[in-house]
Amino acid sequence: MVRLMGRSQTRSPLRPGAAASVRRRREASGGSRWRPAAILRSVLSGRSVAGQVFVLHLMIVLLLVVAAVVALVLQVRRDSTQEARNRSLAVAETFANAPGVIEALDSPDPTAVLQPRAEAAREQAHVDFVVVMNTDGIRYTHPEPDRIGRQFVGTIEPALAGEPVVEEIEGTIGHLVQAVVPVEDPDGTVVGLVSAGITTEHVGGAAEDQLPLVLSAALAALALATGGAALVSRRLLRQTHGLGPHEMTRMYEHHDAVLHAVREGVIIVDGDGTLMLANDEAHRLYRLPEDAEGRHVRDIGLDPGTADLLSSGRVATDEVHLVGDRLLAVNQRPTDRAGGPPGSVATVRDSTELRALSGRAEASRERLNMLYDAGVGIGTSLDVTRTAEELAELAVPRFADFVTVDLFESVLSGGHPDAAGALRRTAMTGIAEDAPLYPEEKKIRWVASSPQAVSLTTGRPVLEPRLGEAPGWQAQDIERSGQIVEYGIHSLITVPLRAGALVLGVVSFWRSRKPEPFDTDELALAEELVARAAVSIDNARRYTREHSMAVTLQRSLLPRTLPEQSALEIAYRYLPAQAGVGGDWFDVLPLSGSRVALVVGDVVGHGLHAAATMGRLRTAVHNFSALDLPPEELLALLDELVARIDQDEAQDEHSAPVTGATCLYAVYDPVTRHCTVARAGHPPPALVRPDGSVEFWDVPAGPPLGLGGLPFESAERELPEGSRLVLYTDGLVEDRRHDIDVGLEELREALSRAGDSPEETCRVVLESRRPARAGDDIALIVARTRALGADRVAEWQVPSDPAAVGEVRAAVNRKLAEWGLDDLTFSSELILSELVTNALRYGGAPIRVRVLRDRNLICEVYDSSSTSPHLRYAAMTDEGGRGLFLVAQLAERWGTRYLPAGKVIWAEQPIG
Repeated sequence: MVRLMGRSQTRSPLRPGAAASVRRRREASGGSRWRPAAILRSVLSGRSVAGQVFVLHLMIVLLLVVAAVVALVLQVRRDSTQEARNRSLAVAETFANAPGVIEALDSPDPTAVLQPRAEAAREQAHVDFVVVMNTDGIRYTHPEPDRIGRQFVGTIEPALAGEPVVEEIEGTIGHLVQAVVPVEDPDGTVVGLVSAGITTEHVGGAAEDQLPLVLSAALAALALATGGAALVSRRLLRQTHGLGPHEMTRMYEHHDAVLHAVREGVIIVDGDGTLMLANDEAHRLYRLPEDAEGRHVRDIGLDPGTADLLSSGRVATDEVHLVGDRLLAVNQRPTDRAGGPPGSVATVRDSTELRALSGRAEASRERLNMLYDAGVGIGTSLDVTRTAEELAELAVPRFADFVTVDLFESVLSGGHPDAAGALRRTAMTGIAEDAPLYPEEKKIRWVASSPQAVSLTTGRPVLEPRLGEAPGWQAQDIERSGQIVEYGIHSLITVPLRAGALVLGVVSFWRSRKPEPFDTDELALAEELVARAAVSIDNARRYTREHSMAVTLQRSLLPRTLPEQSALEIAYRYLPAQAGVGGDWFDVLPLSGSRVALVVGDVVGHGLHAAATMGRLRTAVHNFSALDLPPEELLALLDELVARIDQDEAQDEHSAPVTGATCLYAVYDPVTRHCTVARAGHPPPALVRPDGSVEFWDVPAGPPLGLGGLPFESAERELPEGSRLVLYTDGLVEDRRHDIDVGLEELREALSRAGDSPEETCRVVLESRRPARAGDDIALIVARTRALGADRVAEWQVPSDPAAVGEVRAAVNRKLAEWGLDDLTFSSELILSELVTNALRYGGAPIRVRVLRDRNLICEVYDSSSTSPHLRYAAMTDEGGRGLFLVAQLAERWGTRYLPAGKVIWAEQPIG
């Protein structure tokens, strides 16, 4: 108990004086790990319990040592006196009975006979004197001769009467013991006396020699006892922390008062299961008898579970036991972990009220968790319907048994809510599927008296605790209302979906399984849930509106149909991203000479800005392609355009520059089967040969559009007829899960197993590469090459002679007749005459004429001059200047195409 109280003392709120005293004791005795000097100062102070015990112990040991020494001295003295009595009596009797003593007494000179004999006897017997005297006490012998003949000092009367006598006297030689015995003749008559004496100092000499040894042993015992007392005091000092008796008394009284005043029961059980201590609260909680202490825990009326726990001594943490109508939480720890006595200490508290409070706290915590889940779980997508479903799924069954969400129809399409319009049941979730509520997708018009209509009108939630007693609600649909009540739905909360000043719809929470109706606290929770969901639904509505506008814009900017041409068989796919409208685009542009241009581009970003930028770039490519520029020159012009767009956007703080725009431009000539490709930061095209082998065309990679300062390069190659040229955007091959090289390899595998037709190729590629939820747009074009046969191409060299014009007209007429195009002979003669004449007059040799029969009849005149003619109106007095005007009137289209060494002027006429 001393150890227990000493350990708990540091947590006891003692009075200020006692606390200061404890600190002083600790500083004096507990600091520096109990140094001997500190212990000695604390012990010698005498104010602590340990010091007082040490002093008392030391005094007792000292007293015992002194008593032992005194007793030894007294014993030595007593033994010396007794030894002196015995020796003196024995010597006297021996001498008195010695032969010849009687005869010597009767002799004329007894002294002469007895003196030598007496001295000899004295020396042998180690006594101080042997005196022989007559019956009158006159000495015959003495160690001192001058005392012979004098009167003997001592008692002789008993000896004269025949009885020996022993007495102690103070003689001239000190304190001595002397014996006087009679000398009797044979008939018993006393004829003389013999006295022998010895001083006590001479007798006790041996004992006195042992006294130093005895004192040394006593001092050693005193030292050992002092050391033992110091060890005991040191341990006691540790246990009491240097407290004095009064402080210890106050501490024990305080601990006792605290022990019985706390609101927790405290029970101490020893290793055998005997109850050592139980405070008042433990007596009250367990209803223990008054004499419980000292009895086994199984014998004091505890329930079996509690008795087993207390007797086992095992560790327990908040173990709940039902005792009567109370729930008691028990915590138990063993007491022998730190070298203490075996047993355990258990604390008991009444958790009945805490359980009720924890129930309410659990409900509050569940509501907070629900609100937190609403914050992270509602609005994960920018879809109005999905957001409404997330709200319903969150509230069932944690808050309500059924949840319905009704939104205005205009909200679903991204518009503003129409208060006069109908609502559509957008989401419905419940614990069962057979509830007689309006199904999803049903249009609903709530009557004015219904809670839903009241919420929509007032913008405030409505609580209907008992639906069976709510006539306003039943007026909506009497038959269905009766079915709902009969089904077991008995309570309703309606909350308007408000986003600022807009009311987007209404949410209804229905309860059936729990018998208690909704209360005001749950009404507040429902309002908070709906308020959080309303923000997400409104964001989804706004996104839907913007997305619809962007999709409309994007669809208006992308090609709706492909132009008619004979050079390529084309199939395409465009898949917008799930997250929003992107900036991927493509186009097919017929060029002069039956050539066809394929273009694919990508503008980084999503939304209206990306779609608008994509439209501007597509329009620019349309315009630049009309110039019949090589691919690398067209990309250079497009790069300058993007740079100017960035400069314009930089002046507007609400706009963003075009960053990361890419483009790939390819031109295919079916006559020569040559294809020229240039790219600006775009993935390389894939080429599928007629035998099915796949390769990625190593086209020089130029920088993305808008960077400027770097030239673009093109690559040209001849493609076998039936080859498939595959153009795509990065959304097809890039993915967050892997690198672009992996995507390119997967695209290669898909192309290698695709069919010959472009449509089949598009289908296989998208089935293998399209992600489940595309994060970027995907544009894909597959073009299978065709060749314009030699039977549909005619070409002539023209000499530098004006007379050659007639020959060219004749040759063309014959070729047109061969092709069955006699109706175009007249117009073709005029067109070629003017074009060849201009080449002869203004151009340079060599001059060539080529006629192509495709969907249109194409006439081309080549010369080595880079000077381009211009269409103008000639005056009435001008002799020339009307040639190109006639060409423009006769041809459907005409233009100039520049080559690395010269130019081509061409004109197209429709066939049939």
